[in-house]
Amino acid sequence: MRRFFERFDLVDVIMYLIAAAILIAALVGSVKTLQSGKYSSAAWVDLTISGLTQGSIYALIALGYTMVYGILRMINFAHSEVFMGGAYIGLFPATWLMASGFMESNLVIGLILVFIIAAGTSVTIALILERVAYRPLRRAPRLVPLITAIGASLFIQYMFRGLFGTQVRSYPPMPQLEGSVTGPAGAEIEYVQILVIAAAALMMLVLYLYIQRTRAGRAIRAVSEDKDVAALMGIDVDRTIVRTFVLGAAFAGIAGVLYALIYRQITFTMGFVPGIKAFTAAVLGGIGNIPGAMLGGLTLGVTESVGTILFLDGYGVPAPYQLKDGIAFMVLVIILIIRPTGLLGERLARTKA
Repeated sequence: MRRFFERFDLVDVIMYLIAAAILIAALVGSVKTLQSGKYSSAAWVDLTISGLTQGSIYALIALGYTMVYGILRMINFAHSEVFMGGAYIGLFPATWLMASGFMESNLVIGLILVFIIAAGTSVTIALILERVAYRPLRRAPRLVPLITAIGASLFIQYMFRGLFGTQVRSYPPMPQLEGSVTGPAGAEIEYVQILVIAAAALMMLVLYLYIQRTRAGRAIRAVSEDKDVAALMGIDVDRTIVRTFVLGAAFAGIAGVLYALIYRQITFTMGFVPGIKAFTAAVLGGIGNIPGAMLGGLTLGVTESVGTILFLDGYGVPAPYQLKDGIAFMVLVIILIIRPTGLLGERLARTKA
């Protein structure tokens, strides 16, 4: 008993008890929901696909947060506006290509062009942020760049408001993406969901191979470990940091277009909620860990979609999906109580140690 109290203090015990109570309540609710037979197998498959779709977008945005934190040990809260900027500027080529008829006859090429323009916009915003706002503060206390990032986020948000107005804008409908295919258990899977999941999986795979297998990727990992030692080994630290911002911003810009293809509507404030969710996903997976950001995004998306119904419907909660944000953050709290470094953060911490 004495060893137990030496290892765990009273706060630890209380937190573990809270986590256990929440887990038991979720388990009881899940059993009740499944026993009710209210939802068919097709409905659960549909919820899972929706969760994977949303989670893929969270993962793409989270990569920017986790890469910048991994290399600079700062939270780039302006990354949500990098995401918004890509979606906003991507609207214009998408509208023009649809109006000209090019998108209808050349969907793949048209989408690639929109992705390139959106990614280029996000990269431009990120490069300006890095050079003007973050680089001069690289040796400053951590609180200073954090406050700067929040200020930069508001500046970009209201700059877009001033340039494009406050009205909600809509991406043009693309008939080729409006169909669906029949999936497992008879569930209908929309083409746009397949596009989002496939595109996100491909980009995450490419990024992982780039970081693990290329010379530039090794430089990023070296700078992440220790910038001063990396500089002594001949690595250009500034260029490597810029490369990290470019990669994260490009993924955020493409994620912005994918988000707009699903929800259609965009506004100058659209980056806030997905940005917070993506940051949550990065923490959930283990901040600074690239595979962790991917896993955290998918976990958060599926939890929002499936977990909300599964945990709460058995208790008779009306419209449980409206509580999806609370459920998602509750899962984050439970995981951080059990694994304070996140789902995959422990492995990274041991490696660095």
